[in-house]
Amino acid sequence: MSDQTQEQGTSQPRRVVVVGAGMAGVQTAVALREQGFTGTVTMIGAEPHQPYDRPPLSKAVLLGKAEGSAFDVDFEALGLELRLGCEALALRPDAHVLDTSAGPVPYDVLVLATGAEPVRLPGTEGVPGVHLLRTLDDAERLRPVLAEQHDIVVVGAGWIGAEFATAARGAGCAVTVVEAADRPLAGALPAEVAAPMTAWYADSGTELRTRARVERVEPGAVILDDGTRLPAGAVVVGIGARPATAWLAGSGIALGEHGDVLADDHLRTSAPQVYAVGDCASFPSRRYGERLMIHHWDNALQGPRTVAANIVGPGPAVYDPVPYFWSEQFGRFVQYAGHHRHADTTLWRGDPTGPAWTVCWLREGRLVALLAVGRPRDLAQGRRLIESGTPMDAGLLTDPSRPLKAATA
Repeated sequence: MSDQTQEQGTSQPRRVVVVGAGMAGVQTAVALREQGFTGTVTMIGAEPHQPYDRPPLSKAVLLGKAEGSAFDVDFEALGLELRLGCEALALRPDAHVLDTSAGPVPYDVLVLATGAEPVRLPGTEGVPGVHLLRTLDDAERLRPVLAEQHDIVVVGAGWIGAEFATAARGAGCAVTVVEAADRPLAGALPAEVAAPMTAWYADSGTELRTRARVERVEPGAVILDDGTRLPAGAVVVGIGARPATAWLAGSGIALGEHGDVLADDHLRTSAPQVYAVGDCASFPSRRYGERLMIHHWDNALQGPRTVAANIVGPGPAVYDPVPYFWSEQFGRFVQYAGHHRHADTTLWRGDPTGPAWTVCWLREGRLVALLAVGRPRDLAQGRRLIESGTPMDAGLLTDPSRPLKAATA
């Protein structure tokens, strides 16, 4: 921070360059202004579109109920420079230069907010009718597919697969979801928690095929490894995402095994005056005792405030959030807060075969995570209890009629 402090005392305005014009990038730029930064702020966005929010893409935008989801931000009034349709190509930290498709961009402070990119299904490059759902262009390409009520095969029963299947069923499409694991959300939730969600597919008229691997995709069909041929007017792939950081190769920026930028607890990278935030980064959590990589909207909303605070000073601000996300699927509102990996106790509130229930994870008597289905009050109160580390009474906690905040020890 010393270099930045010295520059604040000079007449030369400091230059902050933000790579990425999604939620994390936009919120970083806005937070800088909110926290009093008066230097130049330049945002580099690879897409030509005005910066937009992603969650509506799998909902209102996909179904044609909204034309777009542009952020309600007056970039001009805030003095934020947008360079859209400009791709980051390389980084030279020693020279403080970002190389882009429009030429080199010098910076004093750089913020990496390039997000994540969807994992592609091997062997589907160039096959007609195969879609991803990550960008506004992806959603616009899929809208007519839903409108024409094609038979659709969704590969992957994760969060995005379930949300797309929900939208497709709502549009009147016949939908088959193919999942290689033995259950939905296998990478996100324990088997006993994901099990009740399996019934949601059948209830909505969606066919779910688990332990099913895709052998190949042909025009008009998906072939499984057991020889089953599924008719498919369109195929939507939702098998995960990875940090969009390949362009950093050779930069000296330290990356993790998944390609994530290894940020510290102040969201600083291994290079001086370079920060990383949102889906492209991981950070060490003191709260959970491990490094977290969170590909969810709330992380892209909260992290930028820490980055801005550390750039503006006097800092340093520590980033250690209670992770949070939500999903709307098959007529249910699902919310999750915390991190359950190291929990030693799992408790249920309510009947998981019913419309509203909550799973609570505890460690040494304290709430560390919860999943709430149709119980937003549980989520709101539980999130605060996780933050405070308040000891819980397990007997009171399992009574769904009792508010969570009244189930403390």
